[in-house]
Amino acid sequence: MDAVIDLLNLILWNYILIYGLLAVGVFFTLRLGFLQFRHFKEFFRCVTSSGEVNRNGITPLQALTVSLASRVGTGNIAGVAVAIYLGGAGAVFWMWLVALVGMATAYSESALAQLYKTRGPGGMYRGGPAFYISKGLGLPWLGAIFAICLIIAFGLVFNSVQSNSIAEAMNGAFGLPKWAVGIAVAALTMIIIFGGIPQIAKVAQVIVPFMAGAYLLAAMIVIVMNLTEVPGVLWQIVGGAFGLTEAAGGVAGSVTAAAMNGIKRGLFSNEAGMGSAPNIAAVATPDPHHPASQGFVQALGVFIDTILVCTATAVMILLSGVLEHGNGVTGTVLTQSALVEHFGAAGGIFVAVAIFFFAFTSIIGNYAYAENAISYLGFGGKSGLLVLRLAAAAMVLWGAVQSVATVFNLADASMGLMATINLVAIVALSGTVVKLTRDYLAQRKVGQLPTFEASKHPGLAKGVDPTIWR
Repeated sequence: MDAVIDLLNLILWNYILIYGLLAVGVFFTLRLGFLQFRHFKEFFRCVTSSGEVNRNGITPLQALTVSLASRVGTGNIAGVAVAIYLGGAGAVFWMWLVALVGMATAYSESALAQLYKTRGPGGMYRGGPAFYISKGLGLPWLGAIFAICLIIAFGLVFNSVQSNSIAEAMNGAFGLPKWAVGIAVAALTMIIIFGGIPQIAKVAQVIVPFMAGAYLLAAMIVIVMNLTEVPGVLWQIVGGAFGLTEAAGGVAGSVTAAAMNGIKRGLFSNEAGMGSAPNIAAVATPDPHHPASQGFVQALGVFIDTILVCTATAVMILLSGVLEHGNGVTGTVLTQSALVEHFGAAGGIFVAVAIFFFAFTSIIGNYAYAENAISYLGFGGKSGLLVLRLAAAAMVLWGAVQSVATVFNLADASMGLMATINLVAIVALSGTVVKLTRDYLAQRKVGQLPTFEASKHPGLAKGVDPTIWR
């Protein structure tokens, strides 16, 4: 099985997705007329709108924070360090580029998730790629495959990986036994996820801005402390991307190494096109009441994750000088060494605490996605959700005390398959995305508050719940 899974991962991640995700981002950027640049202020307008709070959905801000909870994980700390170590400072430039085109992909998949959402048991909004694959493309069996892959990857396995990171960080920083950390994290997870998506959204709305804000503040302090060196670092990033500067650090230095590592890190971190974030985008009650507005919200999530948080890690590493020391450390240890260089022993503790918050919020964010997927499969009632919640908590406990390498490969394969399915689906539905976008922007242009009524768009009404969009 290991050999089969490794081969599948090789094909999906090295040949299909690394090019497919980037190509789809460029495709939507061009087809939507550089929407993410021309209408950037709309991102903030849709997030800061009040949003209707009711038992059927969550607010746009809550949807953003839950998606950020999943997006902003340990990869923003460890993954960025690996990209810089292997690809040099130039990898950061390619991370930026991937995020900029990825915003168009995130916009498209989340707008589709809103359009084809439905009401699940109890009236809660449900939606995501499985739903628009079924309703928009008429392929319910393919939607089921997507949903199963998402539950395996995000609902179960990735949560064990995140809890493993927490246990390692707490053990290294404070000497806490991994089993004790696992029990505590599993218990805390159960308290939150047993309240369902509304409870997850309330927690994320408080924790995510705090954790991201603290991390970005640390980066700003580092920049101010090393202000004279900032232009040199910017030149390292831009020049390194095109082979104009000598790369500092580990294995690499070539333009190819910078591009490949930066692109991979950017794609894996912001999840644009993966089909994960649309699952929470569908649960939001958008304001304005139009599918496109939640697309703008989730595009902002990509910007925050990569352009802000990943860049914060990169800047703190590059300004620390730890790469020049040639000690060969990478991943979390490299980021930790950089913070120790800037803040002394407190920097190492800060990284351990940041890992806890980044990883824990990823756990509850990932679970929120799985709830939608299990609802699509017809198990969204109390019994089905109970099984999913207990399984998610069990994986958190297991991951804290066990090696997760083999099962992580399985999750990679599952995520690779679901991402491939999602990319094909959103390209096939790209005409619908264009029509939604034109309708929204046309209403904005004449000073109207954009609204969407399915009855006025017979060409888009097939598979759309008219009781939601009226």
